[in-house]
Amino acid sequence: MALDATYYDDMSLNPEVIDPSKNEDMVEVSEHVNDHVQHSPKPNISVASSVRELLECPVCLNAMYPPIHQCSNGHTLCSGCKPRVHNRCPTCRHELGNIRCLALEKVAASLELPCKYQSFGCLGIYPYYCKLKHESQCIFRPYNCPYAGSECTVVGDIPYLVTHLKDDHKVDMHNGSSFNHRYVKSNPHEVENATWMLTVFSCFGQFFCLHFEAFQLGTAPVYIAFLRFMGDDNEAKNYSYSLEVGGYGRKIIWQGVPRSIRDSHRKVRDSYDGLIIQRNMALFFSGGDRKELKLRVTGRIWKEQ
Repeated sequence: MALDATYYDDMSLNPEVIDPSKNEDMVEVSEHVNDHVQHSPKPNISVASSVRELLECPVCLNAMYPPIHQCSNGHTLCSGCKPRVHNRCPTCRHELGNIRCLALEKVAASLELPCKYQSFGCLGIYPYYCKLKHESQCIFRPYNCPYAGSECTVVGDIPYLVTHLKDDHKVDMHNGSSFNHRYVKSNPHEVENATWMLTVFSCFGQFFCLHFEAFQLGTAPVYIAFLRFMGDDNEAKNYSYSLEVGGYGRKIIWQGVPRSIRDSHRKVRDSYDGLIIQRNMALFFSGGDRKELKLRVTGRIWKEQ
């Protein structure tokens, strides 16, 4: 829920992975499990769809990993779903017992499959038992939309998300590494974990998201501003930023490293990794009768040498 805030811009100051290799019940396929290195695509690789379908749990429809269970009639399901079906086969309703389908586990160990992010540029071929872990860390996996004002489910690469933020969320876009924003709120006592503003900056050939919002820190309402990098964490560490807010002879300065949008907006906010302003101090900076919030936040982004 967005608060009713007026925004002024003065540029003159220049969004549980199972690791099968750690499962104690893993059938002996260590030569495959330990192979985490990306392979080059192999010619004429084809995996029969029927084999891949056999490895799909009929309950959750996810790929199955050891221990794979089966009933006396040979129907299989994953270990995560077994407790959910109360020891009854979801296919034939016979009692499941504790039968392992070792044959299917060994078949899975012989498979090599492409990464599911192949369409995003990943050309690796991975052993079945390594594929899931790779995909959880694949550098080609899409990013979640960084917009915090709603539960947006859009995913994509950075160019796609930049266009999405501009066209669908109507986010302000600015070029340059310095900024000077003014945030005005007529009733600063209304603090309901609401996002006030998201601005995207383009500089150094990259994109950065500046967040400013009000939220509850315990029982105290506070304001926070922080920067997120539209890219991976290893690239974000190449940049730093500073934020400053003040007035009437006082100022608060924050300097930090932008967080990757791989970290959710809520995760960054709840770790207090940004410029935090207590409400009383924010009203002091606003001046006047302290009934209206008027904060000017300035800052800059730079690339570390």
